[in-house]
Amino acid sequence: MARWRSLLLVCLAFIPLSLAAQARDGMSLEQIAQTKSVTRAAISPDGSEIAYVLGVPRRPGVDADGRAWTQLHVVDRSGNSRGFITGESSVGGVEWFPDGRHLGFLARRDGDAGRALYRIPLQGGEATRVAKLDRNITGFSLSADGRRAALLAQQPESDALKALRRKGFSQKVYEEDWRPIELLIADLDAPDAEPRAVPVEGSVQSVHWSPAGDRMALVVAPRQLTDDTLVFARVRIVDLQGRELGRVDNPGKLGQLAWSPDGAHLAIISAADENDPREGRLTVVGNTGGAQRDSLPELEGHVWSVAWRDAGTLVYVSHEGVDTRLGEIGVDGSGDRTVLAAGGPIWGSLSASAGGDLALVGQSPEHPAEVFHVAASEQQARRLTDSNPWLADVRLARHEVVRYAARDGLEIEGVLVHPLDRSGSEPVPLILVVHGGPESHYSNGWLTGYSQPAQYAAARGFASFFPNYRASTGRGVEFSKLDRGRPGMEQFDDLVDGVDHLVATGLVDGDRVGITGGSYGGYASAWGATYYSERFAAAVMFVGISDQASLVTSGDIPYEQHLVHMGKWPWEDPETFRQASPITHAHKSRTPTLILHGEDDPRVPVGQSYMMYRYLQLAGQAPVRLVLYPGEGHGNARAASRWDYSLRLMRWMEHYLNGPGGELPPYDIDYQLPADGKS
Repeated sequence: MARWRSLLLVCLAFIPLSLAAQARDGMSLEQIAQTKSVTRAAISPDGSEIAYVLGVPRRPGVDADGRAWTQLHVVDRSGNSRGFITGESSVGGVEWFPDGRHLGFLARRDGDAGRALYRIPLQGGEATRVAKLDRNITGFSLSADGRRAALLAQQPESDALKALRRKGFSQKVYEEDWRPIELLIADLDAPDAEPRAVPVEGSVQSVHWSPAGDRMALVVAPRQLTDDTLVFARVRIVDLQGRELGRVDNPGKLGQLAWSPDGAHLAIISAADENDPREGRLTVVGNTGGAQRDSLPELEGHVWSVAWRDAGTLVYVSHEGVDTRLGEIGVDGSGDRTVLAAGGPIWGSLSASAGGDLALVGQSPEHPAEVFHVAASEQQARRLTDSNPWLADVRLARHEVVRYAARDGLEIEGVLVHPLDRSGSEPVPLILVVHGGPESHYSNGWLTGYSQPAQYAAARGFASFFPNYRASTGRGVEFSKLDRGRPGMEQFDDLVDGVDHLVATGLVDGDRVGITGGSYGGYASAWGATYYSERFAAAVMFVGISDQASLVTSGDIPYEQHLVHMGKWPWEDPETFRQASPITHAHKSRTPTLILHGEDDPRVPVGQSYMMYRYLQLAGQAPVRLVLYPGEGHGNARAASRWDYSLRLMRWMEHYLNGPGGELPPYDIDYQLPADGKS
């Protein structure tokens, strides 16, 4: 009877409360599912307005299922925001026209064969289509006079191939029947004219038209395959006919590119070498390419975004530990100074006006990503948008930056989200949330989402810990390489050492610790459920790795894994790959494990989860469940899949950390959807 009473309490936890009760009792899963977030911001040439893209989640069971809507809004420096393209829209690629009176964006509207380029006036009026193709335009860049646009689009299928497909010949030839991304130039004064193709050898990933007007910087991969786009893409400088004026032999991964206002220099966020796990070095070249000069060679961090205040000065966002910093430096690498110090909002993308005003996307423990403004003459940021005003009435749990020594003495840091309320001094259950990559990290910002509902967990009495184990980004190249040739191993020791640190403080109950994460974090969850099973009472593994050797040979990034992570192939050192695989240790598992995976995941193929499930099931020593999401890839994108995931994750943790444990909870879910299809 006691066990069924506990199960009833777990089920009651998912009954929606009134908004007032939700506010008093912390954040609900429903609120998490409906949280809006700014994804991009671009400041106008005169600095008076900032265009931004707002991600608006669809409501499970109410809206047609799919990805979040993306809307176009504009906010002025006083914080007055108005919607330009709203409702059920999917806006992309927002860019200001040089006159500052129009915005360009990509969208597929009635009558379009694919995504087309539109222009909308700032002072009112309808959007007009200014360039189209018979397929999706995937990216664009405007010329300095605003009369032309460089377009990117995948090479179309031939008419013969289309005819065969209509007859049922839908076969795919793996890694051979790829089609490149082409470069075209459109005359925006003649929107119905066919854009002119520009010959480029390879597949173009991005285009950046120089302000001088006579050339473009391209990021070009040899083939349109993930490995090629990730580690083999290079920068080329071409004229408007596609003739090469220069190139940059960047060594490995690439980030953002930005031309100086006079077109004399190109800033490139780049990897330090081909073995560097993540782009993050701020480099500068001339307008014909050549050797890269690292502007911040001593930086123990990663540069995330860059823009130009003027022709001689760059501004950049640097991720340093769990914080970010906004810096400024001369084009020659001199005069580096801090504009906005670490300890404030976590900055993401960056945009600069002609006069040096800045637009930033920033988030904090109190709110998701919003638009901020920094005047050219000031060293303070003003928040301009409030996309979730209801959050002001929600009681949020406290964040704390935690630093501890790993067993070999290396300092590790992370972010702890405390329980919203704690009764006395009793230790609380902990959810250890492990980031993917591992070339990624957690910042002390907004950490709540569908796959890591930290604020909801806090309201339920859980602590959540987000550690930046060795090989995380934000601490420089050397730190990010500490796992090379040794996946998992010391990295995942860091996780357990973090748990021990929190147990020693008296906050955490060491017998009630769960582990979860996606991708490499899913790998960590599988490792926690097997190799470190005695330390974890529950595990939730999402799109995770279970067998290192078969991942290299079945996933879509074998060379990235070889160059960046392993440094060897499975046949050269099979024992290392075997020992670093959770299935090798499946017989040790006593940890109830929930495995979730998108069936169309190319990065970590779903076979990794099939293997993990079968090994654990055959070992037969702990409950295991496998949940698959048809049509989803490496992470869930659709509203219904995300809602299902959130409910399953928290029910698993409730059941095994707070509830009766033992047998599996029911496999079906009460989604609490509105019976009439209305919110």
